Amino acid sequence: MKLSEYIINDIKPVDSNSKVANLQSLFNQLTYSHIPIKDTHGVFMGVLFETDVHCFESNKLVSDYLYALENFFVRDTTLWLDVLEAFAQNSANIMPVLDQNNNYLGYFELKDIISLFNESPFFHSAGAVIVVEKGINDYSFSEISQIVESNGGRVLGAFVSKIKNDLVQVTLKIGNSNINEIIQTFRRYSYNIASGHEGDTYFENLKERSDYLRKYLNM
Repeated sequence: MKLSEYIINDIKPVDSNSKVANLQSLFNQLTYSHIPIKDTHGVFMGVLFETDVHCFESNKLVSDYLYALENFFVRDTTLWLDVLEAFAQNSANIMPVLDQNNNYLGYFELKDIISLFNESPFFHSAGAVIVVEKGINDYSFSEISQIVESNGGRVLGAFVSKIKNDLVQVTLKIGNSNINEIIQTFRRYSYNIASGHEGDTYFENLKERSDYLRKYLNM
């Protein structure tokens, strides 16, 4: 399904000459984090945040508070993963959509875009999820794929889920595989396994030896 089919246009941008009281009332009726604003010529100007609007003086015009506008939007040709990123970067649950001529077409709702992510093979297909960790200058997706595929696995999805202190964590969804063999191969390639897994014989052996040593020291 095309992403453009998820565009909603039941809320029109509020005119900048409108009273703040009208905008506050609109927010009280809706559950959206932002509302789009247009100028007197119908041109999209940006969005206003709900919390900010409720701090404005209700008897003034929206145009008195244009300094608080946030200027984020996506195009009708933007890929869904980039749309999801735009939601996250702007802490919004509504995303204005413009065409290539900057005409306002409507908006996306966060829940609709997340539903597309949930329908992807990463969530929908059966498989194991592991998190591998390596230095930011040492890892590569081609190497990660090679490790999985050399052990008969299939990469159903992968993304960088964390970057901290020059270390990168990559979350993988793997199908059709012996996960233990893949984990051991990652370790041989100096990847740390940041997620625990049943059947990980490496950790099982470490635990058995640790338990044995603990019993020996307590004798």
